[in-house]
Amino acid sequence: MTKYILLIDDEDDIREVAQITLEYLLAWRVITASSGQEGLFLAREEQPDAILLDVMMPEWDGLMTFQKLLADPKTQHIPVILLTAQVQTHQHRKFAELGVSGVITKPFDPLSLGNLVTQILDGGRV
Repeated sequence: MTKYILLIDDEDDIREVAQITLEYLLAWRVITASSGQEGLFLAREEQPDAILLDVMMPEWDGLMTFQKLLADPKTQHIPVILLTAQVQTHQHRKFAELGVSGVITKPFDPLSLGNLVTQILDGGRV
């Protein structure tokens, strides 16, 4: 099934690699944002199936962006998967307690990104 993904990350390389991978390998539709503010706007307007959200960003970091997504009735239903270089188990537990759908550790293998996203959206934790 074709998915519609919003990728929010301030790093051009990450956005480009993830978008190319998901679009060309899986034929998913991917839109990108380079900031939390832009991502919140696109999430409200576009209503993607899921959001991949970088944790470490300037201005609004991923957790602030996630809180704003949760506070907005137009976006609170959209599953959010965090992208983070933070690999400590206690941090992943904290993210789960906040209500994120899952966590993908950076750097990720571009070829397995789609499988990880699908696994998380199907109810599994990564």
